[in-house]
Amino acid sequence: MSDLKKLVALLEEKAIVLQSKFNSLREENGKLRQTIEELRSEKQSLESTITTLKEKNETLAIANRILGSKDNKRETKLKLNTLIREIDACITQLTKQ
Repeated sequence: MSDLKKLVALLEEKAIVLQSKFNSLREENGKLRQTIEELRSEKQSLESTITTLKEKNETLAIANRILGSKDNKRETKLKLNTLIREIDACITQLTKQ
């Protein structure tokens, strides 16, 4: 009977240790999930910033071409013609409404 009591006591100790480890891992898991959400939010913010900067870069490149870069005059004219066509299409759609 003494061996049985020792075995039960040992099992109880191991159960307590397992419960403690489980709680610790659950807490760590919660912290990691929170970190993941924070990183996702930061990633989305950075992607938005990248998009904005790309648009600004394109605008600056167009402005640079317009200012007289002889190498890019043809490209600038094509881009301006495209923009004018898009504006004309928008005006046409607005007048139809």
